[in-house]
Amino acid sequence: MMRPSKTNLPSNLKLTILGVFLAFLLIFILRTNFSSSPQDSTSISRNGALKESNSIEVVEPRTKCPSSSDQPIKTCNKIPSTIAEALMHYSTSNITPQQTYSEISVTAKILEKKSPCNFLVFGLGHDSLMWSTLNHGGRTVFLEEDKSWIEQIKERFSMLESYHVEYDHKVNQADNLMGLAKRDECKLVGDPRHSACQLSLKGMPNEIYEIEWDLIMVDAPTGYHDEAPGRMSAIYTAGMMARNREEGETDVFVHDVNRVVEDKFSMAFLCEGYMKIQEGRLRHFTIPSHRETSGKPFCP
Repeated sequence: MMRPSKTNLPSNLKLTILGVFLAFLLIFILRTNFSSSPQDSTSISRNGALKESNSIEVVEPRTKCPSSSDQPIKTCNKIPSTIAEALMHYSTSNITPQQTYSEISVTAKILEKKSPCNFLVFGLGHDSLMWSTLNHGGRTVFLEEDKSWIEQIKERFSMLESYHVEYDHKVNQADNLMGLAKRDECKLVGDPRHSACQLSLKGMPNEIYEIEWDLIMVDAPTGYHDEAPGRMSAIYTAGMMARNREEGETDVFVHDVNRVVEDKFSMAFLCEGYMKIQEGRLRHFTIPSHRETSGKPFCP
């Protein structure tokens, strides 16, 4: 769950998380300063690329650095405003992301390799600004079940792109839904909007289905008591979107795998054979396109 926790993390853990976040920001800043790739001055070219009207800035304008009369004027990059805001926020906030340092590092290492990219996150919370900043220049979209929480976050961080999503299944329905893993309609790869599988999420904005996501993080919906919305559909749909991309692979992360639903459904629908690592409560799967090769089994 990505929304505020009722318990606070120990102060040394907060400092550790802040330290690694600052370190990753420094890496991104250095990479921006020294890279000359054409992608630095354009939007992302794949499906769902950043549009000119998007509120997330792709590249900050270069400015002239001060120089003395006997030295030439140098061209330099300022720290992007989104990164500066994230630094100030996490440096002054008593609330830290609910994932541990080790868990955050798993996703951050993939972002370091793939960003700027398309990153879909099921959940909206205090770590959202961190994920958006680590994917600076890319498109990071958050899906949240609580409309009022979306409004609260928007008031503080207007640059974050988020959408409301409704979930039909509660945690107490998980055992019955688990049987769908054996049904043919739930193993048929295709657009989740047109799937006959009961687990498929069909109420998201159309744009979410049409983008090829490079990373997907499942850290919502709530899922922590029997009457709460469960993550069964989010996990299944993430796996189906990854399989349905035209080519390449998608890195899918599931948090809270210490819980029964996240444990069983990630293994059944994201597949143990696709799992790369489990760090604490986080599992990382790398799922290849199933459209590139016909006849590929649902799980390896």
